[in-house]
Amino acid sequence: MIRPGLPCCALALLSAGAALAAPITLEGLTFSDELGGVELLDGWGTGTIDDPFVLVEAITGVGPATLVIRGATWRFGNRIRSHHEIGFALTKIVHNRTELPWPVFNLELREFHEQSSPFGDGLSFGQATEAGRPFSSDGFAMSDDVGEPYDGLTFYGGMIHPGGEVALRFVVTDTTPKWEFFLLQRRDSPIAMLP
Repeated sequence: MIRPGLPCCALALLSAGAALAAPITLEGLTFSDELGGVELLDGWGTGTIDDPFVLVEAITGVGPATLVIRGATWRFGNRIRSHHEIGFALTKIVHNRTELPWPVFNLELREFHEQSSPFGDGLSFGQATEAGRPFSSDGFAMSDDVGEPYDGLTFYGGMIHPGGEVALRFVVTDTTPKWEFFLLQRRDSPIAMLP
């Protein structure tokens, strides 16, 4: 799926699998693939429930694919009308450019790259709000979110084959905003044990 109105030269680059060198900035938030494992291809939207941020990306390896997100300050505000200081809706359109199928897709929010996010940091997938729920996907039938002992979200009940793509829809919130945080993405076993 490519953003409507994309110039033909950009379409040629995307179809050839070339990644944009620069991070993508939307409404003051900057999304970067600098840590590897994922290539950001395009992005648009305002972060509201009706007009979510949309990121188009490709994952080419089997390891974690991490996005760095910067600019979530008090000034950014809450776009989803929840009780959190920061809140936005995000849709990720992810191309499977690996050689393996994906039976699950795990997401984890972290304030520090090497450390899981505890309850007290305020960062979550919309904990204690119904805004943007239920989380959904066009490739996975179900999702479960975990608030403790870390902030995780697992999509499952489907299979994304090599060459395929999947859309994942969810919200991100923070009660004590930090300028930089991380979104880890894994496609192996669930981050948390499912009931």
